[in-house]
Amino acid sequence: MSDSDSSGVLSQRAGVGGPRLWVLLRLNRWLFTAAVLVIVFIVLVGTSLFDLAPHRVLVERHNATFWIFSGFIGAIITGTSIVVTINQLVLSQELGAVGDQRERMQNAMDFRKDIEETLEYEDVTPPEPAAFLYELVDGVEEEAQQLEETVADHHGDEIQEKVSGYVDDAVENAEVVKDDLEDAQFGTFDVIWNALNFNYSRKIYDARKIRADHSEDLSDEADNELDEMIQILKFFGPAREHFKTLYFQWELINLSRALLYVSVPALAVMGLLMMYIDGSALPGTFLGIDNLVWLTSAGFVVGISPFIVFIVYILRIATVAKRTLAMGPFILRESERDEDLG
Repeated sequence: MSDSDSSGVLSQRAGVGGPRLWVLLRLNRWLFTAAVLVIVFIVLVGTSLFDLAPHRVLVERHNATFWIFSGFIGAIITGTSIVVTINQLVLSQELGAVGDQRERMQNAMDFRKDIEETLEYEDVTPPEPAAFLYELVDGVEEEAQQLEETVADHHGDEIQEKVSGYVDDAVENAEVVKDDLEDAQFGTFDVIWNALNFNYSRKIYDARKIRADHSEDLSDEADNELDEMIQILKFFGPAREHFKTLYFQWELINLSRALLYVSVPALAVMGLLMMYIDGSALPGTFLGIDNLVWLTSAGFVVGISPFIVFIVYILRIATVAKRTLAMGPFILRESERDEDLG
């Protein structure tokens, strides 16, 4: 499906990429981490069934467990330190002199004031990100309906048909996003997910295209309604980018904490395996597989767990960043554009 589909829902617009996006964006990060680690564990244990070099022999003759797990010690300490340091550098951008903080505060208040003046029926916009976006999307829906009512008077069938299709798209997309934003809480991914689901860039383009194609036939009232529509949609871009930036900082903090939680137990397990496990440990088999294979495979999974945690967090941040590279009337993903060329 294209960017201009009426539903505007991200997973639907992604077509066959829906399940992939759900894994990259929606799946709980700890469940994602656990799934990856389970797959690695199954691969390691399952490989022992292919009659390759016996693992216990390798451990007895070449002290394989020491060489396997000793490398994890330096990797975990170095990797965790680097990631936490980089995150702190990113978050340090929030620090500044009182004049800088006051300017940021004033810009934020000016932005709210501009929106409140545009949404005349909204005296004060809500402070919560989800509620703020809800009111902004609701403003788009209200303005779209006013546009349709205005065009219905004293305009030809062609203009009415185009505007009606545009309004149906905007209202349907707005309703889907509003329903999901009602229970969304910042800190979870729900707010950003619904912000991504509202394809405001295409709506800006379609509104400008209608006005350009029918500039001579549109009444002053209809032209003003289109201006109002575009103006509200233009507010959505900076608002989404602001909340996206805050979410990235939130996620980087969560990533730092998660790595610290995982790294210390992983280091302890690596130390225990190096100190107390050799070729004579845990003789016997379980389900036809040497007990030492079970143990070292589990130890390897614990050793890579900090790296997997890092990957699953960065995958979501990178995916969101890629899908929001362009702000405003630019669409980087596939869309129905053949009619616009030439």
